[in-house]
Amino acid sequence: MPSVAPPYSGLTPERVLDALKSVGVHGDGRLLALNSYENRVYQAWRDDAPPVVVKFYRPARWTDAQIAEEHAFGAELAEREIPVATALQLGGRTLHEFEGFRFAVFARRGGRPPELEDPSVLEWIGRFLGRIHVVGAASAFRERPALDTASFGDEPREYLLAHGFIPEELREAWTSTIDMALDRVRAAFAIASGARGLRLHGDCHGGNILWSPDGPCFVDLDDSCMGPAVQDLWMLLSGERAAAEQQLGKLLEGYEIFRDFDRLELLLIEPLRTLRLIHYAAWIARRWDDPAFPAAFPWFNTLRYWQDRILELKEQVALMDEAPLRA
Repeated sequence: MPSVAPPYSGLTPERVLDALKSVGVHGDGRLLALNSYENRVYQAWRDDAPPVVVKFYRPARWTDAQIAEEHAFGAELAEREIPVATALQLGGRTLHEFEGFRFAVFARRGGRPPELEDPSVLEWIGRFLGRIHVVGAASAFRERPALDTASFGDEPREYLLAHGFIPEELREAWTSTIDMALDRVRAAFAIASGARGLRLHGDCHGGNILWSPDGPCFVDLDDSCMGPAVQDLWMLLSGERAAAEQQLGKLLEGYEIFRDFDRLELLLIEPLRTLRLIHYAAWIARRWDDPAFPAAFPWFNTLRYWQDRILELKEQVALMDEAPLRA
């Protein structure tokens, strides 16, 4: 049987520059690979204009229609003067193809990670998240996924089992623990079933926010999806319970200037964290044929790795049995 080439094996620097040239962006030859495992992202310098960022989408992850919804959502936010990195219209399109690679070009946005320990920064971010969610609630995605237990919990569980990633000696312990955790997740979603889903950033953590004197700029809508509003809040929280509650309070102080927040969704913070942990393990497993992943995650799929995942899920079960955070 012929081997399958890794997903980005043909994406040479020359091909990156040729792809840009095909849409009228003429680089001067300088490229800087930016931090991204899911896609391949480069900053490209130009002689006669500011540098741009070009993102090559992972083959077979999203359909063209799903990427189009991502770009349209970003454009809709930008039209309302919400600071977000949006794909540039080049030749009347935002999604392009060159020799089998799909890509989009973005204006380079400068900034540094936000200081999330600063209450004023959290309030500022909260104000913009409230505005993002006003736009997100105005209509629904038709093509992009919904953040639910089936897609982010059950399906990754089945994938890991079916493809032999769980060591045989840990299979029973891992299966019983993940099933217990998913039972808690389903129960929480059932209680919060009245919470309305909306279009989300989907992966709103400090690494996807660039901070400048003008405030935050939200980047990387690659994981935008339908889901509860709290999904775009909880990844900005850290520390012990008291500290997390103070941070949450400042986020919501800004958020609720523009949009009411349903406090019932606080029940979903630990269930959403649990789904992210399960999905993350399967995300690495699905991409193990990409040479970047074994190099970046050498500890993955070792016996110790899965032992740690079992302990992690047990901790999540305990947290889901506790009272939710209060703002």
